[in-house]
Amino acid sequence: MSHAEDHDGTRRDFLYYATAGAGVVTAGAAIWPLINQMNPSADVQALSSIRIDVSSVVEGQQLTVKFLGKPVFIRLRTQEDIDNARSVALSDLVDTDSRNPNKPGQATDQNRTMDDEGRWLVMTGVCTHLGCVPIGNQSGDYGGWFCPCHGSHYDAAGRIRRGPAPQNLHIPVASFVDETTIQLG
Repeated sequence: MSHAEDHDGTRRDFLYYATAGAGVVTAGAAIWPLINQMNPSADVQALSSIRIDVSSVVEGQQLTVKFLGKPVFIRLRTQEDIDNARSVALSDLVDTDSRNPNKPGQATDQNRTMDDEGRWLVMTGVCTHLGCVPIGNQSGDYGGWFCPCHGSHYDAAGRIRRGPAPQNLHIPVASFVDETTIQLG
């Protein structure tokens, strides 16, 4: 192989690599807007976390807020609510969350409340049967929530006790920021 032929191969290789690199950059520039449109919009990202002032909530009262397009029930439970919820045997429950190995014992009242005393209960207020909004304020046969659409009864811990709903009311990600502020998300 002569020196001229070797030089042509190097030039040819360079042109191949440069053309391929330019093609990759062009394809990336064309595809990126399509991928980027799948990201949540700014208004959705802004609402992914909210803070709620609960300083005015009195014992036995429920506050309902809207979070990510769904109602969220925030209840400051009475001692009677707590005692009733904690006296229920897990074997009496429809949904013990036992089928989810990542959340063992989620149906216990202690695991569904925000504080050790069990006073604060925060739940997504959507019936797990067909997505209706249950009525609160100690409604239904178990002193919790009642979905009048199809007759699901939830107890004071938001656990399904009777009716067609297959699961307990869901617990969103929530934490206390300070003594009077709860952060959702």
